[in-house]
Amino acid sequence: MFNGIISIRNKNGEEKVKIERPGGSLSPIWSICWNPSSRWESFWMNRENEDAEEVIVNRYFQEIPSSLKSAVYSSQGSEAEEEEPEEEDDSSRDDNSEEHNDILAVADWGQKLSFYQLSGKQIGRDRSLNFDPCCISYFTKGEYILLGGSDKQVSLFTKDGVRLGTVGEQNSWVWTCKVKPDSNYVVVGCQDGTISFYQLIFSTVHGLYKDRYAYRDSMTDVIVQHLITEQKVRIKCKELVKKIAIYKNRLAIQLPEKILIYELYSDDSSDMHYRVKEKIVKKFECNLLVVCADHIILCQEKRLQCLSFSGVKEREWQMESLIRYIKVIGGPPGREGLLVGLKNGQILKIFVDNLFAIVLLKQATAVRCLDMSASRNKLAVVDENDTCLVYDIHTKELLFQEPNANSVAWNTQCEDMLCFSGGGYLNIKASTFPVHQQKLQGFVVGYNGSKIFCLHVFSMSAVEVPQSAPMYQYLDRKMFKEAYQIACLGVTDTDWRELAMEALEGLEFETAKKAFTRVQDLRYLELINSIEERKKRGETNNDLFLADVFSYQGKFHEAAKLYKRSGHENLALDMYTDLRMFEYAKDFLGSGDPKETKMLITKQADWARNINEPKAAVEMYISAGEHVKAIEISGDHGWVDMLIDIARKLDKAEREPLLMCAHYFKKLDNPGYAAETYLKIGDLKSLVQLHVETQRWDEAFALGEKHPEFKDDIYVPYAQWLAENDRFEEAQKAFHKAGRQEEAVRVLEQLTHNAVVESRFNDAAYYYWMLSMQCLNIAQDPAQKDVMLSKFHHFQHLAELYHGYHAIHRYTEEPFSFHLPETLFNISRFLLHSLTKDTPLGISKVKTLFTLAKQSKALGAYKLARHAYNKLQGLRIPTRFQKSIELGSLTIRSKPFHDSEVAVRINEPVQVMSLSTLELVPLCYRCSTNNPLLNNLGNVCINCRQPFVFSASSYEVLHLVEFYLEEGITDEEAVSLIDLEAPRHKRENKWQEITSNNSQTLRLDETMDSMGDDDPFTAKLSFEQGGSEFVPVVVSRSVLRAMSRRDVLIKRWPPPLQWQYFRSLLPDASITMCPSCFQMFHSEDYELLVLQHTCCPYCRRRIDDPSP
Repeated sequence: MFNGIISIRNKNGEEKVKIERPGGSLSPIWSICWNPSSRWESFWMNRENEDAEEVIVNRYFQEIPSSLKSAVYSSQGSEAEEEEPEEEDDSSRDDNSEEHNDILAVADWGQKLSFYQLSGKQIGRDRSLNFDPCCISYFTKGEYILLGGSDKQVSLFTKDGVRLGTVGEQNSWVWTCKVKPDSNYVVVGCQDGTISFYQLIFSTVHGLYKDRYAYRDSMTDVIVQHLITEQKVRIKCKELVKKIAIYKNRLAIQLPEKILIYELYSDDSSDMHYRVKEKIVKKFECNLLVVCADHIILCQEKRLQCLSFSGVKEREWQMESLIRYIKVIGGPPGREGLLVGLKNGQILKIFVDNLFAIVLLKQATAVRCLDMSASRNKLAVVDENDTCLVYDIHTKELLFQEPNANSVAWNTQCEDMLCFSGGGYLNIKASTFPVHQQKLQGFVVGYNGSKIFCLHVFSMSAVEVPQSAPMYQYLDRKMFKEAYQIACLGVTDTDWRELAMEALEGLEFETAKKAFTRVQDLRYLELINSIEERKKRGETNNDLFLADVFSYQGKFHEAAKLYKRSGHENLALDMYTDLRMFEYAKDFLGSGDPKETKMLITKQADWARNINEPKAAVEMYISAGEHVKAIEISGDHGWVDMLIDIARKLDKAEREPLLMCAHYFKKLDNPGYAAETYLKIGDLKSLVQLHVETQRWDEAFALGEKHPEFKDDIYVPYAQWLAENDRFEEAQKAFHKAGRQEEAVRVLEQLTHNAVVESRFNDAAYYYWMLSMQCLNIAQDPAQKDVMLSKFHHFQHLAELYHGYHAIHRYTEEPFSFHLPETLFNISRFLLHSLTKDTPLGISKVKTLFTLAKQSKALGAYKLARHAYNKLQGLRIPTRFQKSIELGSLTIRSKPFHDSEVAVRINEPVQVMSLSTLELVPLCYRCSTNNPLLNNLGNVCINCRQPFVFSASSYEVLHLVEFYLEEGITDEEAVSLIDLEAPRHKRENKWQEITSNNSQTLRLDETMDSMGDDDPFTAKLSFEQGGSEFVPVVVSRSVLRAMSRRDVLIKRWPPPLQWQYFRSLLPDASITMCPSCFQMFHSEDYELLVLQHTCCPYCRRRIDDPSP
């Protein structure tokens, strides 16, 4: 608007953004324009972060600019940023805002040019114009801006507002200017009615040195490209780039008012970072710019000026004609040489430290392009007639010339190779050979190895060109070394192989070795090495060497002829037999030597085997005496009948073929034939292994009985097989028989650990019992007695704990219980008293106390239940038990502080209580003391310290008292005394019954002797009341003689343990002891459990097993 405000509206006319500019009405807006490019904003985003000047480049190349004119602009500063070979990344653009895709250029009569985002935010600073703008227009891609107004001209600006130059001057104000879409044509309309039409032409400004190429981009930037690695670096100069020169680690950029000299950060050939070395703040007018290590060279028509980097002119050369071409050909720093071509055809060499130019030669036509070979012996010139002429620099002789050339370049790695382009073709010429052509658009500007650098329009590319054609030209003339040099520049693997073969046939072994090394052909390298070794030993027969080469190449008949000519017919025979050409081989047989005939038959059998005729091969091998190969073929094809025929015909001294037969019999599942073969050669160990591998255990055991030395070889695999089939008890026995006690224990320990981890506590108890018995067996060794006995008692204790905990775990984990409340109560009390120290793995105190609390509450033992709930409060309770325990802790508080029907203190002996509670209280059958439900001493009597004996099923205290033998009484004598069963006095009936009409009376006659007087064992039960030490019951021979056999239970432990003796104090209540594990049960409970499980519930001894 005229008041300086910008209003952005949608298509319905609704205002979306309002931009109020600082100038207000003093800066009326006359022209605005949207940038058509959606990528323009990324340019601004990147400019704000630029802070370094970086660049890369290698070889200098510069052509005199054409008549195209470049616009000029003025700005300051020079910055650099690295650019990847791929398309420039647009990630810096804010993808969350569409406004970054819309940039508005605003020109006002405050003589300023501004840029805004769609949101109204200004981008960059205002650009001063120094005239009143009347029109603004973008190029189609948004890379340039046209501005016209009161200055009576149309000016060209970059997309960031930097002025580049004037398009055209007019006689009046310019009110409109437009660009033809997708072109460089501009139309201008003036106030006086004039319409002008212009075409803008942008020239190419670039430089090349070897594999580094620098060129101008966007008029103000310089991009340096590494042609090998494809890395790029962009230098933003912010001014019009007029000339570019590059040489080794130097880069020179000419701007309107100065020249910038850059250098590489390091000497690394792949370094892509440049920094400003010098600035020459002077305005120069020149046609060409060249940079050296310490100088810059300015070309001005016929004159060359050499300036130092400080801008001081050191020397000047005046030429006879216009300078058409100039390039640096290298040299020491400060003494570089220049190659100069003039329009009059003269070619000069100038050194920057020498005032005098050296005339190399002069031709009749003008020079367009020049290049000198790597050794500086030859000079290639392209003249104005598009002819490429090659001269010898020393003799000035014209070596050859080629038509249709617009540019030429020597190979920097090969003296005799050059390439030139023209007419849409690339021409490669080696030495004086004919030219090899292929299609290629553009100008050749460099030739390095196999890479040709080509400039097409504005892009430089490195073209990989195989050097096959010139290499084959050298090969045709048997010039192997020169062909190898060409191949090193870059040829295919096929070409390398062809070179190697040609050199090998020409007996040029050094070149052939290098070529075969390149293609990694070890076979031919071995051949060459063998030939060289033979030459060192004095062999000089080239026919023999060539025959070996022909045989390797497959030219067998030629090789055979050479072998025969050199007197080595045996080599021809070997060759033909190896090739299965037996008909040809017969021609070279000697006088019928049987060894040679046998060899020929054997090789013919090998051939029959390879062509898939195995039966014929077997017959040939047998006739030739090659039994091993015959057995291999028969075994591989599964011919058992043929194998057994061979095995039976062989002598038993031929051990190797017989062993092979046995191996194939096993492989073909014929153990009978294998056993026959092993017996034939007397290999009993292999026979044992055969029985073990085929699991023929009966035959293995029978063989083990005859030959005990194979005991380990039989029983150890047998035990492992049993363990793998879950027959662990049998595996234990097998390990014992093999004498592998440690393996037996290790297997059981692993099984036990697995059972505990998997909560199979019944199995864990069984395995611990087996472990204990294993340790007891090992304890018979005096060296391990103490350690093994300690382990025995430990494992016995763990077995009892896990056996009891199995019921607790099932009660807490399963919905239904298979045990009575009294049984669960007794088990939980037993576990609680046993877990006084460390708790074994898998056993939960929470579950034990929880079960005890619930069963105590249910049976009326409220004090014990309250104690259990209090203990639970100090443990970490699983979430699923939390609610039940909290509820139980609350409900137990509603119960009396004494047990049902009686006041009982937990830790004191029980004196009086109801019958229901009395059944729960453990009774000591030695001192008849009722023990408390919670015993701090554990599972022993609090009065006499006598250990309780529990039932292994109901965990009730059994009416048994353990007694010990007097010193001097052996176990055998004690058993014999008990078996005597001395007669006892018949007890008189002390009870008298009196019956009347209305009542019955039962009276005890206290005048008679007490019962204890008749039993000597009862007298032994006396002890010192309240003593803290346990006093065992020790019996003498007379007491033993008075005992009844049915009242005594004996645990007959194997040595080194002593037997244990128990006396039943209630003979009428039957107790059963398992003869294997020595656990005690109520007889009724044991019979029921055995009927249920058909074995002992503790040690799983089957009822039909006669062994204890």
